[in-house]
Amino acid sequence: MEIIRRKTLKEKPAMDNSLGFGHYFTDYMFTMKYTAEKGWHDAKVEPNEPKPFDLATSIFHYAQGIFEGMKAFLQPDGSIAVFRPEENWARMNRSATRMCIPNFPEDVVEEGLETLLKLEKDWIPTAPGTALYIRPTIVATRVMLGVHASTEYLFFIILSPVGSYYAHGLEPTKLIVEDYYTRATLGGTGEAKCLGNYAASMKAGEVAEEKGFDQVLWLDANEKKYVEEVGSMNMFFVIDGEVITPALVGSILPGITRKSSIQVLRDKGYKVTERRISIDEVIEAEKNGKLNEAFGTGTAAVISPVGLIRYKNVDYTINGGKMGEITGMLYDTITGIQYGRLPDPYGWRKIIK
Repeated sequence: MEIIRRKTLKEKPAMDNSLGFGHYFTDYMFTMKYTAEKGWHDAKVEPNEPKPFDLATSIFHYAQGIFEGMKAFLQPDGSIAVFRPEENWARMNRSATRMCIPNFPEDVVEEGLETLLKLEKDWIPTAPGTALYIRPTIVATRVMLGVHASTEYLFFIILSPVGSYYAHGLEPTKLIVEDYYTRATLGGTGEAKCLGNYAASMKAGEVAEEKGFDQVLWLDANEKKYVEEVGSMNMFFVIDGEVITPALVGSILPGITRKSSIQVLRDKGYKVTERRISIDEVIEAEKNGKLNEAFGTGTAAVISPVGLIRYKNVDYTINGGKMGEITGMLYDTITGIQYGRLPDPYGWRKIIK
């Protein structure tokens, strides 16, 4: 793997939870190009610097782009661990297929990531709740106007040292149910991690923030009845001891933390059901005292307790507004595996030395 060194390294920020999320970026990045004539080629690690793009570049006009989110953690023995990267590469190629982007060689980008992480090891923060966030992205780079799939692409990976995704850390989040705007539809791009999905969610997110909420809880586009996901997390509800999460019907992102959480829960003896669940069922369970807990799962927040849901201008407090027992267990288990504090019986840690 070719490495192009930069002459002057950046000054690092304080490596603690004051980092916030996505504000600082490391010295280097991985890049790889695609053309119809040569396929994927020219993989290298180079300085993370701005790149010039013609204003007619197709990504600016047709949003033909996808990305992933991963994290690297410094282990007690000084090695680096990435959480289930093979799952991210596989999901990214599925997103690529949906967005008419050529599939990439997963072994090449894994080698690029490992080379990059070895070079940027000093950028991995070690304070509790911090990590090195990994953002692989593909964008269409052909200079052309016209609604057609591009014939040229840029694959890049940038790194960002981060603290907690939410400013309040593990304090339970407040969600507001969105019953007007739509994030994704069946047959659309909801299960792909593509750029347009996130642009579509921003208006409702801004309205939610103005009202004092952390995130939007999305309902299905057809009936505005069934719970789908939060903008940055898959959702779980514990109702009368049963853990229920919305089924992957095509409009919900198949989260890797979601998948991992389901396996941990089942291995610990909890009943986990993947099915459609209506917002009315959730609210009825809360009214009847059967909604024990609610939480979200995602790479950025890992496991996030939900303490309040607003639906039709009524606030419903969950578990007294506190983190529940199952939520806490999942957080401790998943982060324990990620940071190397607990054994990894699943082989989820990809160790880089």
